[in-house]
Amino acid sequence: MNFNDFKNEFRNIPIINSSDIVRKYKGQTAYNQLNTWTKKGLLIQLKRGLYILNKDDRKIAVGNYFIANQLYQPSYISMESALSLYELIPDTTTTITSISTKKTMTIDNSFASFTYQHIKSKAYRGFKLEIDNNNLNYFIAEPEKAILDFLYFNLSDIDRQDADIFEKSYRFQNLDILNTKKILQYAEFFDNPKLKDTAKALCVIVRKRKV
Repeated sequence: MNFNDFKNEFRNIPIINSSDIVRKYKGQTAYNQLNTWTKKGLLIQLKRGLYILNKDDRKIAVGNYFIANQLYQPSYISMESALSLYELIPDTTTTITSISTKKTMTIDNSFASFTYQHIKSKAYRGFKLEIDNNNLNYFIAEPEKAILDFLYFNLSDIDRQDADIFEKSYRFQNLDILNTKKILQYAEFFDNPKLKDTAKALCVIVRKRKV
């Protein structure tokens, strides 16, 4: 297997699956070649079985949100990563945070640290398909679901009586963009009384910001 032939065949594929290579080139020899090219920096391993061509040889650039969706399926971008994108928090995040129905997982590679939080299937909704600057698809939570996912995984730190926690502790901003109906609707799917109460408290603040 010659690398020049290999890169010409796969340079239009954003992420390369080793199973496709093994089917084409057969057996252990293909795995050994992938390991050799990875050590030389010709390939970048995203996780076991998933690779990307090095920056100079690939034709399609890939973004971290697309990578996040591909690394662990099913999943969608949410929590701090989505909140930052929607400018609901002032900070940018270096870790890419996602939600999945599979077990909690962290995958580190040269692109970023990708974390996945588990939720039950009933609450796995409230996300949409987006297209990035490279014309690649990825799933991301709607703003209301991103904030609910975040609150759900931080419930132990939330005092139901502390209304200031949203803007002072978590530094939520631009809350007027949120749809209170969606917040309450999505909160129901978690079957968590404290989250429902927290969602109602958040909605009070959102309505005030809309006035």
